[in-house]
Amino acid sequence: MGSGWSSEEERQPLLGPGLGPAPGAAWRSRGEAAAAAVVLPAAAPSPGRVYGRRWLVLLLFSLLGFVQGLVWNTWGPIQNSARQAYGFSSWDIALLVLWGPIGFMPCFAFMWLLDKRGLRITVLLTSFLMVLGTGLRCIPISDLMLKRRLIHAGQLLNGLAGPTVMNAAPFLSTTWFSADERATATAIASMLSYLGGACAFLVGPLVVPAPNGTAPLLASENSRAHIKDRIETVLYAEFGVVCLLFSATLAYFPPRPPLPPSVAAASQRLSYRRSFCRLLSNLRFLMIALAYAIPLGVFAGWSGVLDLILTPVHVSQVDAGWIGFWSIVGGCVVGIAMARFADFIRGMLKLILLLLFSGATLSSTWFTLTCLNSITHLPLTTVTLYASCILLGVFLNSSIPIFFELFVETVYPVPEGITCGVVTFLSNMFMGVLLFFLTFYHTELSWFNWCLPGSCLLSLLLILCFRESYDRLYLDVVVSV
Repeated sequence: MGSGWSSEEERQPLLGPGLGPAPGAAWRSRGEAAAAAVVLPAAAPSPGRVYGRRWLVLLLFSLLGFVQGLVWNTWGPIQNSARQAYGFSSWDIALLVLWGPIGFMPCFAFMWLLDKRGLRITVLLTSFLMVLGTGLRCIPISDLMLKRRLIHAGQLLNGLAGPTVMNAAPFLSTTWFSADERATATAIASMLSYLGGACAFLVGPLVVPAPNGTAPLLASENSRAHIKDRIETVLYAEFGVVCLLFSATLAYFPPRPPLPPSVAAASQRLSYRRSFCRLLSNLRFLMIALAYAIPLGVFAGWSGVLDLILTPVHVSQVDAGWIGFWSIVGGCVVGIAMARFADFIRGMLKLILLLLFSGATLSSTWFTLTCLNSITHLPLTTVTLYASCILLGVFLNSSIPIFFELFVETVYPVPEGITCGVVTFLSNMFMGVLLFFLTFYHTELSWFNWCLPGSCLLSLLLILCFRESYDRLYLDVVVSV
């Protein structure tokens, strides 16, 4: 399997003699791998061993992703208060959010670092960037112009941490977890970043009061000072949590366990250059990558302007925020549940994605037709809008860890970080294209609603035509026998 793409050195396993398959078995065809498994000595010990500390590693990485998402979405839920306290313009608020996708521009550098130097170095660099970013936002300066620049710089540094926390989850799960726990670990590590962004809708408004535009001048000045103090309380708290996580990862975050948990974890991967050649020449990977990138990119852009989309149907900004919050929370819960199911019933990733995107297509069509109630005469109520939007978010967000696992299975032995980095970069690219069009057609957003069911239906067709394979799972199940 893939022997034409790898050198002799790359085909050597990390395990020593007697601890795993014969050299080169990971890259042979399935028939040859099965034959190699048959001739293994009966007394050879199993190459898989898991350690209890794997849950601590997963916890640290997941908390890092949670805080990164929380810091990224600090300003959106309190944008009116931030405008009054720091003099932010609408462009400033938009740019503070865009630093997250912009931070994905050097994602290939982080993928190279993960491939060459391993998980510990990459995570330490990521957490250090977050420390610098959150620290810059806390520097006490009276000059508002300089303060705004420091805040922007801090958000950019936090955005640079995005490629690791969003892409390294499958790498971590393969390195530390057995084959029957990998999907669950991937779901927990990848979903916590989204959950952090959702929790910002709770933390910010609960701590920072909204401005009072009708107050007298003196009261307005006092209110501005009070709002600024409360915002700085949030900034200092986030800085403290990031420093604590950085100290914890510095104290204990091993790059790998003493013994690998599976045959796949013990085998060498393709080189960085060969990995890109494999990905770009694999039509099945390109098909499933588009099935992920297009609808998730459209949904991300759509979620960013959800309050504007719902304004014509008389839904307030607060209600739009709650819809976004519950759709992300529901997606995280369902995504972890689906991943656990995938661990119990192996080889069902395509079927799970078909079910999820069938639901996403129906719910997005329901929402779009509801917004056109003057033509369709469907009931337009708060309940129907909440239900359709939340269901759409649940179906799409919960598909992310399932997609990640399917990507890795499809192109194994390409390293997990490189595989997921490419598809996440594609998703951000589609979101950027949509946001570019929105700058020209922001006055009329009804066309954007039709992009959702269209992208979900296209993804559903691509998944339906996709021929799944489980090369990594096959290696673990057959070769380790």
